[in-house]
Amino acid sequence: MITVRTATPADAAELVRLRALMFEAMSGAAAPGEWEATAETVLRERLAAPPQELTMPAFVVDDPGRPGRLAACAVGTLEQRLPAPGHPDGLFGFVFNICTDPGHRRRGYARACTAALLEWFDARRATRIDLHATEGAEPLYRDLGFHEHSIPLSRTKLLRQ
Repeated sequence: MITVRTATPADAAELVRLRALMFEAMSGAAAPGEWEATAETVLRERLAAPPQELTMPAFVVDDPGRPGRLAACAVGTLEQRLPAPGHPDGLFGFVFNICTDPGHRRRGYARACTAALLEWFDARRATRIDLHATEGAEPLYRDLGFHEHSIPLSRTKLLRQ
């Protein structure tokens, strides 16, 4: 049985480590830099919010053989937009960090963390949840109910450290 728990501020450094592994899996490299310290600070602050004010949930599976180390995670954010037809509360979710440590892959950890995150969004009545998926992870997300959604335009401005 897989035990998923809600991440705490004490998990911030491990969540950043897994985030770097996610970037390596996506692009072959994750350049270390200031982003890591900033990400850890943001996670510590956001995960410390009272449950009713939490907008950046994270769910994790602990590494069973290494106390203090995470085997997998799923992190997202809840955004308040203006309500609209079909979105009466105006709550939207975005999943931006799902990763399993290479030594723990193919055990269902990412699925369990993602399912917990989706349940969290559902409990808050988020009517749409978006994510960007690698080709290899697409079957998992499709199995969890994700499908293509048209986003016609996007603007990206990358900042260099």
